[in-house]
Amino acid sequence: MEHVPPPAEELARLDRELAELDARRAQLLTRRAWLLAALRPPAPTAAPGWNPSAWGAPAAGRPGAPAQPWGHVPPKQPSAPRSAQNVLLTLGGLLLTVAAIAFTLVSWGSMGIGGRSAVLAAVTVGALAAPVVLLRRGLTATAEALAALALVLTLLDAYAVHAVAAPDTDGLGFTAVAAAVLAALWTAYGLALGKLHLPLPAAVVLAQWPLLFGAWAAGAPALVVGWALLATAVLDGAIALWGKGTGARVTACLGGSVMAFSALMVGLTLSVTASGPLGALAPGVLLLTAAAAALAGAWRAPRGFARAGGVVAGLAVVAAVGGVPAAAVPEGWRVLAYLLAGLAPAAVVRARLPRNAAIGVLVASAAVVAGALVGALPGLAAVLLGPVTLLSDVWSGSPEGFRSAVGSTLPWSELAATPVVLALVAGLLGAAYRWWPSLARIAAPLIAREEPGSGAGPAGAPGTGTPEAGGAAAPGVSGAPWYAGGAPAARRRPSGAALRGAAGAGAAVLGWGALLLSGAVLDVPYAVAVAGETLLVAGLLALAVGGAGSGRNGLAAVPVTALVVALAAAVSTGLLSLASEGASYAVFGALTALFAGAAVRAGAGVPRAVFAVAATVGGTVLSGFAGRSLGLAPHEAAPLVLLVPALTVLFGARLRRNPVALPVELTGALGALVAVALAVPDAPFLALVLALCGVLAAGAAVRPERRPVAGYLAAALFVLATWVRLAASEVSFPEAYTLPVTVPALVVGFLRRRKDPGASSWTAYGPGLAATLLPSLAVAWTDPDWQRPLLLGVAALVITLLGARYRLQALLLLGGAVLALDGLHELAPYVVQVAGALPRWLPPALAGLLLLVVGATYEQRLRDARRLKDALGRMR
Repeated sequence: MEHVPPPAEELARLDRELAELDARRAQLLTRRAWLLAALRPPAPTAAPGWNPSAWGAPAAGRPGAPAQPWGHVPPKQPSAPRSAQNVLLTLGGLLLTVAAIAFTLVSWGSMGIGGRSAVLAAVTVGALAAPVVLLRRGLTATAEALAALALVLTLLDAYAVHAVAAPDTDGLGFTAVAAAVLAALWTAYGLALGKLHLPLPAAVVLAQWPLLFGAWAAGAPALVVGWALLATAVLDGAIALWGKGTGARVTACLGGSVMAFSALMVGLTLSVTASGPLGALAPGVLLLTAAAAALAGAWRAPRGFARAGGVVAGLAVVAAVGGVPAAAVPEGWRVLAYLLAGLAPAAVVRARLPRNAAIGVLVASAAVVAGALVGALPGLAAVLLGPVTLLSDVWSGSPEGFRSAVGSTLPWSELAATPVVLALVAGLLGAAYRWWPSLARIAAPLIAREEPGSGAGPAGAPGTGTPEAGGAAAPGVSGAPWYAGGAPAARRRPSGAALRGAAGAGAAVLGWGALLLSGAVLDVPYAVAVAGETLLVAGLLALAVGGAGSGRNGLAAVPVTALVVALAAAVSTGLLSLASEGASYAVFGALTALFAGAAVRAGAGVPRAVFAVAATVGGTVLSGFAGRSLGLAPHEAAPLVLLVPALTVLFGARLRRNPVALPVELTGALGALVAVALAVPDAPFLALVLALCGVLAAGAAVRPERRPVAGYLAAALFVLATWVRLAASEVSFPEAYTLPVTVPALVVGFLRRRKDPGASSWTAYGPGLAATLLPSLAVAWTDPDWQRPLLLGVAALVITLLGARYRLQALLLLGGAVLALDGLHELAPYVVQVAGALPRWLPPALAGLLLLVVGATYEQRLRDARRLKDALGRMR
């Protein structure tokens, strides 16, 4: 009989065959295109520099070029053959170098001072002169090699001069002079022989040391060393901008970066460690000079380097300007001085700096502000997370002050300026949020500013393509500028509304942090701290509710941030109140009322659901406090905790299909889980709590939209409560209590099925069967006699057969599961005996054989499983 695969399998096979055909077709088309390109006659070559037909032709290997077959290797272009003269000259140069080294090592000691100097000078002159001749003959590589040798020889010459002619001269001073002379020599040599690539970078490397070694040799103070480093960095910057050759410019860029960084570190160290404002002036001048040099280089530097120069300039200005007042104030207030100095560079938005340099300066200002805010994180974390320690000692008594309740050992005196820093930044962000249109007009010149040499016309010139200039806007770009809150520009800059919303959100967070840290720095009394944090939560909730409608203008960041911060503040306030019983009731009562009021006032959506959930959590905590105040044990307080879940069921029945109903009811269900966890140590109370939870689930199941889940949950809870009650009463024959429940339940289920044939068998017979089968199975596993397992197995077999006969899923699955477990219990001792008698290698071998069989017939087993699933799904 021919096997006909299922439709799904046949469809997948057809898709695979079609994909293979498509792949083969693409391969043949590619080969055809390559053959056509190979057979096409070559076009006549035009004169050099004039080939109009090639202007639009795609380059080889680029999109549009003739496709090449896979694995095709293009033929190599014939290279110019190396002449015998080049080979001979290269080998000769190498032999001369080896001979010179051998002569120096072997015969140097037998020669006098004059002989040594003459030999070394002659070799050096020869090495310097040889590249001139070699370049004329086109031997560039050989010339480069001899130039490198000449560089080494000049260094040896300098060392020889110091060792022979001036042995008593200071080594650092002589090195500085020698480096300057050699740098000048190699610069002239490299400029004279422009085809050599090595002399100019070598000269740049040598130019790094004269000023530094000279200052070091003279015993100059650190400030003079900083000036020497800065002067060297300026020289490197000039070479990087106007130097000849890529190698020299790259080397100068690297050297200048190192020297500039070193100079800035020297100036910053001297400024920070200055004993007073006068002592910080001289390092400040060094830093300001470095900033001016960085901005001067940014005028001609490319985009990335210009922005880096702006960042360096901004940071140097902040260090110079802020270092003077910072040296006159206590250590804890220095961060405020640097913060105020860090706000000053923001004035570049109106200065005539290049745009990239101005952006770099603004980035530096933002980095200083961010650094000042990072310094506030330890104190803020201590205030927020410190009350967690109160969980281990609830209601131990009100502490004296805020710091005692927090339990942190931070040096609060050194954090005295932290609230001021947070308040200042929060005020600036709030002002930006309030007067954003004015700020956008102020920043407009910076946004519209063009870079020198960019090739774009001046701002406002016709034809620039910008909406402000009157030119045609790019497709998809509106006429409103991005910084004013219009449509996003072509470069996908963030919209003005998003930036404004971020400023408002930052102001809310930082303002809350400033007020929170103020209490810790001032060490206010505990009651004042608790009341103040509760008021902060109220203010944040008011901001979240009042700004909920601003999301239509792209400013949803403010209410969302206020909501998140309000939740965090509520958790921190609740933990802080755990030190005192009265404070706990007052705080959680106030929080519950605040969140409930916010849920009433908020519009429909996620915020209202979050507020309602928070209020439900607060009520659950209050019910737990009531049990502790009454002196009840945890399991005795569990029924009290169920008061809030009961209210959520009633609340859900009142709201019906309101979006808030489901989150609130789920939160109440979590409270019920807490009550169950509290009652676990005491079995009778656990049975009572489970039964009460079943009642609540049954109450929720009255509503049609909750019935599919709550109905099964109620039945399971009632059955579980019955089992726990029987176990707590140490009942050895649970059937005496379960059968009187099972029989009427089955009768009711039978009548339900007769009235409604479409009703599920789980609803009709599941609770009644589970009420007897499962407790009996649990007892049978510990029963040493054979009567109960036998009777249970017979009953389970009958139920399984009835389920198969009448296609009832509940009977089939419940009966089959109980029958299998009961049979496993009875066969377990024999299985253990047989397993002990078998060789140790046999079980793994049998398992491996089974896996091989299943793997070989995997498709068939998978189809069998699908048929079984479909058969079970068709049952009621």
